[in-house]
Amino acid sequence: MVVSSQPDLEFVGEAGDGAAGALLAESALPDVVLMDVRMPVLDGIESTRRVLAAADAAGRTVRVIVLTTFDFDEAAARAIRAGASGFVLKDADPEFLLAAIRTVHAGTSVIAASAVHELLEHFAEGVTDAPAAPPGTSEPPAFARLTAREQEIFRLAARGLSNAEIARTEFVSEATVKTHVSRILGKLELRDRVQLVVFAHERGLT
Repeated sequence: MVVSSQPDLEFVGEAGDGAAGALLAESALPDVVLMDVRMPVLDGIESTRRVLAAADAAGRTVRVIVLTTFDFDEAAARAIRAGASGFVLKDADPEFLLAAIRTVHAGTSVIAASAVHELLEHFAEGVTDAPAAPPGTSEPPAFARLTAREQEIFRLAARGLSNAEIARTEFVSEATVKTHVSRILGKLELRDRVQLVVFAHERGLT
């Protein structure tokens, strides 16, 4: 009802469990999926993986916002690792939810990179599906393809610094940082800065 009330948004379907949701996403072709963390048959984390994997295989872009009860818990950390672009509390105001949908559709995450870094650090031991690599792990080939400046900016972004903070650190303009970040995401085939933080954390690149 909330989504359909907006002239720029269209509601395309609802599923009662994670497995049905993953199948619906393949047929309805949504731009954004609101995913409950806890669902029958298949939880929202595994369903998120299936939705994003199917979209990637089909050459489509779909972004997932996870709905969770608590704003700082292990389920949120696992959802971010699974590829979600952020999470929203289930009791969020309708206006906030609509803003989150539009923000994610525009390619921006709905959780700050600094919060992602803190979340992953806090739940590093409890999240077992994708453990973080120890510091000093050999750099993956994709990371090695980045220029020296891009690697510097990557590491700063991975620590949760904003474009403005990176610009001050590197003595460049915010526009230059934005360009570098866009190129980094493209070279590493990452959806957004949230996944950049996950990429760095899992490979010991922070």
